[in-house]
Amino acid sequence: MGDFAAASRAAVELLASGDPKLLEIVALSLQVSLSAALIASVIGLPLGAALAVSRFPGRRTLVVVTNALMGLPPVVVGLVVYLLLSRAGPLGELGLLFTPQAMVIAQSILVLPIVVALTRQAAEDAWAEYRDLLHSLGAAPLRSAVTLLWDIRHSLLTTVLAGFGRAAAEVGAVMIVGGNIDGVTRVMTTAIALETSKGDLPLALGLGTVLISVVVAVNAVAYLLREAAMRRYG
Repeated sequence: MGDFAAASRAAVELLASGDPKLLEIVALSLQVSLSAALIASVIGLPLGAALAVSRFPGRRTLVVVTNALMGLPPVVVGLVVYLLLSRAGPLGELGLLFTPQAMVIAQSILVLPIVVALTRQAAEDAWAEYRDLLHSLGAAPLRSAVTLLWDIRHSLLTTVLAGFGRAAAEVGAVMIVGGNIDGVTRVMTTAIALETSKGDLPLALGLGTVLISVVVAVNAVAYLLREAAMRRYG
């Protein structure tokens, strides 16, 4: 308990002083995780809605696969992306390995199934309510999917936040494709693992505190925005 208390006090002092190293790691973490969540949302939201309103052979299998992919092992994703981006891989000429861009790619792959699956579920619930109305209006599947996305837009904040939380907490995949290079690809999760192994508990605890605070703050802001929108639009 004494060691934990001492590390906690040192972490608070580190945060209060605005340590440049800590701020650099936090800034890169937010950049990578927000980029991954945005990319996955741009792709996953329409895919999830389309999957909710479409009916085609193999749809149920695709739904099951999508749900299963929510539990993708991060280290496997990291390995696949590593092989694709390595010099011997098909995308090696791009020179993206051990860069923040490679980390964004890996996190986007991990987040995408979550966004697609949660969006499909929310859109499918709305589709059950509005299907007859949309059919009577002659809305095509694409138009129906867009309409449902707009109708459930407030609920989709939770989906996007789930994706961001998944990305922000990721360590295995980003460690493999990013290399945890100081000042280049070191993010909060990889830094926490490294500093803990080195015995620098104040920095690790400080980063952990920031990571939790960021996730809580983002969820609080999204909740307030959703509540305000719900009151405005009824």
